[in-house]
Amino acid sequence: MIKKLGLLWGFLFVLGGILGFVPGITKEGMFLGIFMVNAPHSIMHIISGVIFLVTSLFGERFVRLWFQTFGIAYAGMALIGFNVGDAPIFGLISNNGCDSWGHAALATVLLIIGFASPKQTPNSI
Repeated sequence: MIKKLGLLWGFLFVLGGILGFVPGITKEGMFLGIFMVNAPHSIMHIISGVIFLVTSLFGERFVRLWFQTFGIAYAGMALIGFNVGDAPIFGLISNNGCDSWGHAALATVLLIIGFASPKQTPNSI
């Protein structure tokens, strides 16, 4: 099950990153008029999505570890984002309050999947 979730999240992150470059969906640096994005922000989402896709192909253990690692990273991004406000994170990744709350929500979901989803045993296949 977690491998399917990894593929889904990978697809969603790649799609979201690509859409960050599409005029009309992103206007004046605002994705859907809510989230502040720039090229590094969108590229970060694309790379994260690709890693989700690749780890999903390597198996449950790898994708679970990526959910955990990525959840912790997004929690850190949310905390930094709340701290810097509407300023770029690390002076590079665009950010606003909605981004920070979005990153916090993502971190929560990713951590729940990574730590609380049932582990598959060889007999449960």
